[in-house]
Amino acid sequence: MSAEVFSYESLVHAVAGAVGSVTAMTVFFPLDTARLRLQVDENRKAKSTPAILADIVKEEGLLAPYRGWFPVICSLCCSNFVYFYCFHWIKNAWLKGRLSTPSTDLIVGIAAGVINVLLTTPLWVVNTRLKLQGSKFRNADIRPTNYSGILDAFEQIIRKEGVGALWNGTFPSLLLVMNPAIQFMIYEGLKRQLRRGVPRELSSLEVFIIGAVAKAVATTVTYPLQTIQSVLRVGFIYWSCSKAWTFGLNFFFSALLSYQFGQFNTPKERSKLLSNLNKRLMEMKDLL
Repeated sequence: MSAEVFSYESLVHAVAGAVGSVTAMTVFFPLDTARLRLQVDENRKAKSTPAILADIVKEEGLLAPYRGWFPVICSLCCSNFVYFYCFHWIKNAWLKGRLSTPSTDLIVGIAAGVINVLLTTPLWVVNTRLKLQGSKFRNADIRPTNYSGILDAFEQIIRKEGVGALWNGTFPSLLLVMNPAIQFMIYEGLKRQLRRGVPRELSSLEVFIIGAVAKAVATTVTYPLQTIQSVLRVGFIYWSCSKAWTFGLNFFFSALLSYQFGQFNTPKERSKLLSNLNKRLMEMKDLL
């Protein structure tokens, strides 16, 4: 059993997954900054990504889009190492040389995701707060922080909010294990389709395309949960769980409807649509 857990193949997959995710996050980190600001700051107007980044640079400085890069990279490296290691270890231990199926990939992905969430959520709580520290928000509910680094953030959160605060957002995170599980299921399924008939190694371009398709589908399906997760990790003072869920659904459906349907192209039409959506969602919130 120990040989299966500490196998060289699982280690290679884990290191490759960690390095790949760190490289990708470093390149696209400003986009992740814009995403997080929109998710947690309900009073920030939704604009195009370049416009949001331009506002951040203008208000907070040229390096603001890369604020919190180091703690995020540390968390991402640890998280992906754990996930890829567990995924390939569980898969190899379960299949024992047999061919995999989409359902097997999904179950293994969920199991690896649960282990990853329980082990690495404290890192993500800390890095989310560090990434937003010093940001200029439109929302007065956001609690200002003053952390000097990762260890100081851990110490202050435990002292002021208790150890349990390090696992804020665990419930939506556990639901979000479906994200990488769906991604891996689609990825492995597409890979099997491309290899059908003639077993071969896929080219880098093929791997890139099927990986991008799998991630896009998984992210779209689970995006409302990601918004709720971000809100809970930041630590709003006055936000209950029901309000976080309402805000997550509000953000998701507002963005989806406003930008996906062609009839809402002008600012006036989008504003009217969002106003109507907010009114309906406020009615929903009163019932929660």
